[in-house]
Amino acid sequence: MSEIISIADAKKRSGVRLVLTEGAPGPWGEAIKGMLHVKKIPYVRVRQMPGTDDPELLAWTGIRNAPQLIADDEPAIHAWSDLIHFVDRWADTPALIPEDPKLRALMFGLIHELAAEDGLAWNRRLCLFKPIIDMAKENPNPAFETVLALARHYRYSEEAVARAPHRAAEVLGLFTQKLQEQRTSGSEYLLGHTLSALDVYWATFLALCSPLSEDLCPMPDYLRQSYANIDETVRAALDPGLIEHRDFIYKTYLELPVELL
Repeated sequence: MSEIISIADAKKRSGVRLVLTEGAPGPWGEAIKGMLHVKKIPYVRVRQMPGTDDPELLAWTGIRNAPQLIADDEPAIHAWSDLIHFVDRWADTPALIPEDPKLRALMFGLIHELAAEDGLAWNRRLCLFKPIIDMAKENPNPAFETVLALARHYRYSEEAVARAPHRAAEVLGLFTQKLQEQRTSGSEYLLGHTLSALDVYWATFLALCSPLSEDLCPMPDYLRQSYANIDETVRAALDPGLIEHRDFIYKTYLELPVELL
């Protein structure tokens, strides 16, 4: 397990420093942790407190959100696609970006369906906001403001949250089809015949529909219940093979049990 340090200590260090939010297995953060583990890149984890403005972090890197990665004196990296490119240039092997341009384009396109706007995680988060927004409407309380602000960032609306399960199911269907195609070709992976960043992103992002068991990924009960509370539309689209592939990638390549900040 990598060392956990404060922002103040991280500013004094060199090497790779990964800023993560405390207390939750956020899929964006878990994906970069997974790739660093696969590449055997040493790094320290930097604690970011959820629901705060983090003026110290903002003054240091110019970015308020986690995850973000700072390597030596390079500018902080925050975008998921930039993080993938960083990992592959920082350590050559094993390569997580395909050399073949068609496979490379396909990989980034499929990860976009998981990690980018209107992807799986975006729409699952819209669903997670709904019970909190409903409570905030009935009982206005400043304690809800952090979630309300995040929901505004995701352009939360009744129309958006009604559409979200169908969009999430669409992405799950896409990955089911891809996994079946790969198995037919004799591959254990989502792309080609070797591990790629796509497998790591799939394994970590599935937590928003089907979390790892408590012994493999301890997390607060309320969060586990929220992650596992999926609409029937999403549940019907969650093919068992998708969970099996997640489990295979974690047990074969990623760090278990998952350790949160």
